Amino acid sequence: MLSRLSIRDIVLIDKLDIDFAAGLAVLTGETGAGKSILLDSFALALGGRGDQSLVRQGADQGQVTAVFEVRRSHPARAILKANDIADEDELILRRVQLADGRTRAFVNDQPVSVTVLKQLGQVLVEIHGQHDDRALVDAATHRRLLDAFGGLEAEAARVEALWTARRETLEAAEAHAAEVERARREADWLRHAVAELDKLSPQAGEETALADRRTTMMQSEKVAEDLREAHETLAGSNSAVPELAATIRRLERRATQAPQLVEPAVKSLDVALNALEETRAHLEAALRAADYDPAELERIEERLFALRAAGRKYNVQVDALAALAQRYHDDIGLIDAGEERLKTLQAAATQADIQFRKAAEALSKARLKAGTALDKAVNAELKPLKLERARFTTEIVSDAEAAGPNGIDRVEFWVQTNPGTKPGPLMKIASGGELARFLLALKVVLADRGSAPTLVFDEIDTGVGGAVADAIGSRLARLARGVQVLAVTHAPQVAAQAQRHYVISKDALDKGKRVATRVTEVAAEKRREEIARMLAGAEITNEARAAAERLIKAAG
Repeated sequence: MLSRLSIRDIVLIDKLDIDFAAGLAVLTGETGAGKSILLDSFALALGGRGDQSLVRQGADQGQVTAVFEVRRSHPARAILKANDIADEDELILRRVQLADGRTRAFVNDQPVSVTVLKQLGQVLVEIHGQHDDRALVDAATHRRLLDAFGGLEAEAARVEALWTARRETLEAAEAHAAEVERARREADWLRHAVAELDKLSPQAGEETALADRRTTMMQSEKVAEDLREAHETLAGSNSAVPELAATIRRLERRATQAPQLVEPAVKSLDVALNALEETRAHLEAALRAADYDPAELERIEERLFALRAAGRKYNVQVDALAALAQRYHDDIGLIDAGEERLKTLQAAATQADIQFRKAAEALSKARLKAGTALDKAVNAELKPLKLERARFTTEIVSDAEAAGPNGIDRVEFWVQTNPGTKPGPLMKIASGGELARFLLALKVVLADRGSAPTLVFDEIDTGVGGAVADAIGSRLARLARGVQVLAVTHAPQVAAQAQRHYVISKDALDKGKRVATRVTEVAAEKRREEIARMLAGAEITNEARAAAERLIKAAG
């Protein structure tokens, strides 16, 4: 429910803070005192259209803050979560209107788009009035309200889930059918390609390995002769290695005679001989690597050229040929086995469609039954509201061909204002005063089902007399047992029913140079005085006070 409304620098309001509570609260005051300004300010905080004319003259910006207390399971919490907004105990909506026409929106002090603010406003508050088009007059909400009245939310949710399952299975079947058809059209070419690629049998990374081997073999021709000459120098008939070995042996025999002279030379010669032996081993290994069969080079080149030709033919990198071959194999497998898979998917789609339509038809029948009960309940409320000749009907049009996530029904509230006249949609047929009373009757019947936690009724008692005003007041009071109700009213009979009473007035400021709208909560004898003013007008008489007292006692 709305717990607090704070307004700064909006039209005639410089500073205003109002605390609200559960139950029925009324706002009364002289014509022109600022009731419309108050509601326009509230609508701004709920995501309504901004306007630079709302900013009080001389101010740079205006601001409206609405604080709500909402249960943890309320849909507003889901909107907060979906938009990554901090979820606190209180829900604070704030709208800043700048004098240049721009606006800024905040939820729990976090900047948000006006769209998010509007989404929250729609689930938190419904505003009803003679010319309102934001609440029950919106035909898109009628199906949801009928489901709420009939207790059909679970059935409606199941139908929506079945619709989703139906759509997903149908999309899967259609996608698979398209794949099968594509593969079938390409079948001959695919089989030829698979045969060719299977014969080629490309391997991932093969091109790089072959190219490296080919390069090595081609380079080896150039260096092989130099390697042989180097090897001949070290290991051939003219090699100095045997002579060096003999020299080391002779010196070693002399080592005992003059070790200081011989041993250093022996060690150095020994190191040199080992190095030459290691070099000989490297040269022999290089010669073995450089020694290749020319036929092998030819085979490598033929393989490499065949792979690259296939890559060009199929317009892929050579390394992708193996994956392409596997994909073509899969496509052929899709042709061979896809028909059975397609039959399975189509059967699942058919079964999902049957389940959806069965549930949708059952929901449609339940809606027809709930619609009859709703019509009866609403029509029972019309006579006390001076609509005894009018009729309310829930128009349900079922069309299986126009099925959707909400079933097969199009639901709209219709009215007939007088016998013999043509019935039609609520918004088009009912006049301003009639519309407000129809909406009140409907809301009373719906009670807190499918309703926002706060309902605002703007002068729905305009143009009605005492008995009808009394009926309106009693129904607002009944409605307030389940939800918070705020009513802007000129009817004393309505005001007498309230638990809280606020008077809207204009105060002169700066020696009469400007005025400001004020809202004051009144109670006890002051409340009686305000109701007496509503009864008597400018001059309050004792008779008016007595009548006001009787209204308050009767309401109590």
